[in-house]
Amino acid sequence: MLQQILTNMFIEPELLAELNEEQKQVLFFKMREEQVRRWRERETGLEKEEAGTVKPRKVSGKTVSWLKGSDNDVWVWLMGEHPDDKPYDQICDEIMAERAANQAQKEAKEFRAKKEAEIEKRFSGLYVEQEETDRQKQACKAAALEYSRCHNLLQKRYEAEERRKAEEEVRRLEDKRAQQIFMDLKEVQHQGKGQDKEEKAWQDSLRKSKVADQRRRSLAKQTREDNRRRSLKALERGRVAAMTKAFGGQTTALPPKAKPRKLTLTNEPIDQRPNMRHSVSSSNREEIIRWFREQQLPLRVCFQQDQTCIAPWFHGIISLQEAEDFLGSVSPGGFLVRVSERILGYVLSYRSQEGFKHFLIDAADNCYMLLGDQIKFTSLEELVEYHKDEPLTASGGERLLMACGQKPGNLDYSELFT
Repeated sequence: MLQQILTNMFIEPELLAELNEEQKQVLFFKMREEQVRRWRERETGLEKEEAGTVKPRKVSGKTVSWLKGSDNDVWVWLMGEHPDDKPYDQICDEIMAERAANQAQKEAKEFRAKKEAEIEKRFSGLYVEQEETDRQKQACKAAALEYSRCHNLLQKRYEAEERRKAEEEVRRLEDKRAQQIFMDLKEVQHQGKGQDKEEKAWQDSLRKSKVADQRRRSLAKQTREDNRRRSLKALERGRVAAMTKAFGGQTTALPPKAKPRKLTLTNEPIDQRPNMRHSVSSSNREEIIRWFREQQLPLRVCFQQDQTCIAPWFHGIISLQEAEDFLGSVSPGGFLVRVSERILGYVLSYRSQEGFKHFLIDAADNCYMLLGDQIKFTSLEELVEYHKDEPLTASGGERLLMACGQKPGNLDYSELFT
């Protein structure tokens, strides 16, 4: 089942609902590892393709020469080290003020030329008319000449006044324009600082994501080490039991240990029979019953090891709430194994100190293992006996202590056999 999920990179919602939090984290980590592996394969292929096509280097006649100091080394100036260096903000303000003044002077020069052209156009006709009048009235009286002189003087004063007003207007517009340009540049500078803050926030988010990814890697590594340690301990107990039986040695009475069992840490299926298919999930109750009768019942997975009767911890197709109702009457350490009502598989329901936990059991390829674990068992009995001594998870320390059986007069697995 895990290999099919990693191949398709997709898990159905019904299957995801049967997983507890730790199994979800292990599944997420394995899917993440598969994504990284596929990405590395693609990058390696692209690098090989690029290595096969060598691009010709372009010959350019451009060169770069560096300014050297008295020690014949490249001259470098670090802004802010010299006591006469100005702060960065002051330099930026001076540059912006200089740009604003230059722009304002340029616009003032254009405006001044425009005003000068308007004034000359207004008064050029008066000068020509006055000169013609003077030539025509050369013989006029002195009073007329005096009047003409006064009139010209007034015209010149009026012209000077107009020029002064035009110059003041030009200066006022120049100052206003310089101030406006300066404020625009300051606004652009503030927007740049805002973008720097957004970049910093993005960097913080990226750092937190990397820390979370590292934490998940550490958790997965710890889980693999615990699985390896548990499998080695189980194999060691099997060797000791075999040697004791062979030599008939007498030892001091010890607490009962789980019987040695065949364990494997590979991804190869155990005793896979031909013409037998397995579906990942199903929500049809009749299909689950047919799957149990055709594929699981011949393997007698629900019987005790002596094959005489059904195991006390086995239950039929019951819901999560019904399983918790069963476990509500037992002390912490109680457990049961039920046929899942959503998928073709089983669920191990456990009563802990904090509450209830549910672990999905993958029944693919005629072997049984907790989803996300690497230890495979040939039967549910072996899985239960193993976890009576070894915890279900590395962090929780849950051990199967007490089987939760059927209620008197009501067998919930009767529909699986009739």
